[in-house]
Amino acid sequence: QAVTLHTDLGDIKIELFCERTLKACEANYYTVARLGLRGAAQTKAALETNAKPSNMKARELEKSPRAHICGIGFKVKSGGSTGTGKGGSSIWGRKFEDEFSEHLKHSVRGVVSMANNGPNTNGSQFFLTYGKQPHLDMKYTVFGKVIDGLETLDELEKLPVNEKTFRPLTEVRIKDITIHANPFA
Repeated sequence: QAVTLHTDLGDIKIELFCERTLKACEANYYTVARLGLRGAAQTKAALETNAKPSNMKARELEKSPRAHICGIGFKVKSGGSTGTGKGGSSIWGRKFEDEFSEHLKHSVRGVVSMANNGPNTNGSQFFLTYGKQPHLDMKYTVFGKVIDGLETLDELEKLPVNEKTFRPLTEVRIKDITIHANPFA
């Protein structure tokens, strides 16, 4: 399964590990792509009635999440149900549990993980690593990896940032998401 994030700086295609991290994949991409960010805050029951066919280009997000933390050599962070890129509740209206796997590590550039505030506090925010981050293993759910668009990740890493907050001085948004294969359809 894969999705492409269409950002202001270019596209990033991500392979999702749905077999090992089903909730993280559903919370972050398929639901947001099907319903837009406002719709992603709906309950899981409501999602069942709003499902769109697989392999369909998602409509433009009503409130695009923005890449809002760029720590050079570390990660870029985005997502969330608030439209600010600063997180928010999950599609289930609550935090959800970690989905750790010994087989999924922060071992290369372009790993995609859930952001959290401690054990079992996943919501709707995610990050992509700029390099190996083994200290994050078994603390953050790895649910994908960049398979195309590393040059866009390079551009995100080059963005000048505020030295105190590490937020980019120029706002970058996810404009659209394309679903290439949807196991939830």
